[in-house]
Amino acid sequence: MTKLSVNINKIATIRNARGGNYPNVLKAAIDCERFGAQGITVHPRPDERHIRYQDARDIKPKIGVEFNIEGNPVPKFIDLVLEVRPHQVTLVPDSPDAITSNAGWDTIKNESFLKEVISEFKRNGIRTSIFIETDEKMIRNALKTGADRIELYTESYADHFHKDKVAAIAPFIAAAKVANEIGLGINAGHDLDLYNLRYFAANIPGLLEVSIGHALISDSLYLGLENTIQLYLRELKL
Repeated sequence: MTKLSVNINKIATIRNARGGNYPNVLKAAIDCERFGAQGITVHPRPDERHIRYQDARDIKPKIGVEFNIEGNPVPKFIDLVLEVRPHQVTLVPDSPDAITSNAGWDTIKNESFLKEVISEFKRNGIRTSIFIETDEKMIRNALKTGADRIELYTESYADHFHKDKVAAIAPFIAAAKVANEIGLGINAGHDLDLYNLRYFAANIPGLLEVSIGHALISDSLYLGLENTIQLYLRELKL
């Protein structure tokens, strides 16, 4: 079964709106694991407007499931990852002022940079994934960077799912076939939700993990966190 990693950034956003430590982000991570999540994802940004760097330090020793830290590999981020040593780091080329991740890597233009960063993480035993779009050339070149996995950026799939789900998923199926052919593991994330997740997981060969935050945390406001995680897990039981 494809693993579900819960991105808890939105819980940190609510906490930061009032200051203090409520809701408690560490407790949320522990609860997500207790409720069945197979991974926890955080995406600290330089301005720490949601997840703070200290959150990553606090969470890692308190959970038993896979810990995934996402972000743009600026020096401060690299230092954090090497200090915390998560199970996986996902490299995302987002600018500091981006509201959310909005593009995948150009692995050709950035090959040398990515090689350097990834080699450092791999020397420290950290699995590395690259946030990427469905362009075959970019996927094939991701292998040259030394990455272990790619994370398919699924916003376009989510945007077009209700209009024509077959057309929406077609480029992702093609991308997955390329990744499988060259030996790259496949993760996916961005705007996946209870309506489009099952179809995506059922049609992407070799899908190892999905990282879901905004939709899942939003759903939990109505459905409760434990129930919501169980509903997402049910969509992945194919």
